[in-house]
Amino acid sequence: MAPRSRTPNLALAGLMREGGIGNAQLARAVNRAAAELGVTLHYDKSSVSHWLKGSVPKKEARDAVAEALSRLLKRPVSPVDAGLGAGTDPDEPADIAAGVMDLGRADMDPSRRAVLGAGLYSAALVVPGFDAVAGRAEATPAGRTVRIGMGDIETVRKMTENIADILDDLGGAHARPMAAAFLVNTVGPYLKADGTEEARKAMRSAAADLVYLTGWMAMYEREHRIGQRYYVKALKLAGAAEDHLTYCRTLRGMALQASHLGHGAKSLELADSAAEAAPVAGPRLTAFLRGQQAHGAAMVQDRRQAFTRLRETEEALSQADGRNDHIGGYDRAAYEFHVAHVLWELGDRSESVRALRRSNRFRPSAERQGRLHTNGLLARRLLAMRHVEESCEAWDRFLDDYTGTSGARGDEHFATLRDGLRPYRQLPAVRQLSERAQEVARLKAA
Repeated sequence: MAPRSRTPNLALAGLMREGGIGNAQLARAVNRAAAELGVTLHYDKSSVSHWLKGSVPKKEARDAVAEALSRLLKRPVSPVDAGLGAGTDPDEPADIAAGVMDLGRADMDPSRRAVLGAGLYSAALVVPGFDAVAGRAEATPAGRTVRIGMGDIETVRKMTENIADILDDLGGAHARPMAAAFLVNTVGPYLKADGTEEARKAMRSAAADLVYLTGWMAMYEREHRIGQRYYVKALKLAGAAEDHLTYCRTLRGMALQASHLGHGAKSLELADSAAEAAPVAGPRLTAFLRGQQAHGAAMVQDRRQAFTRLRETEEALSQADGRNDHIGGYDRAAYEFHVAHVLWELGDRSESVRALRRSNRFRPSAERQGRLHTNGLLARRLLAMRHVEESCEAWDRFLDDYTGTSGARGDEHFATLRDGLRPYRQLPAVRQLSERAQEVARLKAA
């Protein structure tokens, strides 16, 4: 019997022709995208030739192919668009409340969370503009028996504050499951409940804050696709509530996520979009947004814009008074952290380290999670500069907080501590720190 002939993939060929993408170039981009998922692929130009002739990569690789094409073409491309069939991403419900509940329910279940997180962070995601989502909420089916009031909205806001406190003190691994459970069991039904238009808008706004915070936690747990899904839902909820503040804050969170993953141009684009969407902003929000713009500008090596934005950040922060919002707030510690990022990206390593030290001096003592991250970053940067003994001192302070917290961000720093110091293990300071790290590892495993 003659072998069955495959149908050439004209869709993939068309996309590659559109972007002038070579086989080897696409293979390298796919391997890089897959690495962000923790999947190791070794595709080369011959693999792409096979795809063009009609073979289809394994299902877990299709999202990586689509994302690689999206980044190369600078527009969204799905696996279906590329002629590869379905990817791994679950379907998105059209209804906001149902979508929030489905996402939270999957996030609560460790077995479903693995599937939920299988999708790849999309650097080419089209972000809904505020005008596109403002005031838009899906109609809820008739027959509702629950009616919400301002007391219910206050419950959601207080719970969000409490979860943020737990995040700061104990880490995202403890706080995020609580947030997901509260979204499913309380917030989702509230979003479907009856009430005055004022109450329903206020509930969407309160829900958007919690969804934003949950996305922030997923981002710092290195589950970037899950974080991105939460962020998009927060944008839609904020738009439906006509809540510019939370919409802009969420865009800024998305800009930070892009910067973590090394997408400088995307980070700057999102930070600029957040600033443009806030035509009337108080000084603290202005500082919050300008600081992220400064970081994005530094990532694309726009030195002039980066320092201009930093000056605007400092000026705005100097005018801020009153309460600093716990959710997405901005203070002197956050400003110095942005300064450190800008200086590091632009090559001034010594001043970047000084800014990180200042950030921790300004940080409230209760913000253990933020201090842990800053000390971990400080230790890594000192080590990169070969200031080994100073790095050990910073790692010691990191361990003070790490023993009492739980989260992927701290675990990532801890792994760097153990691996990065091995070349220097003959130094007394490194031996002493390594002994302490081994004891911490035993305590964590117990």
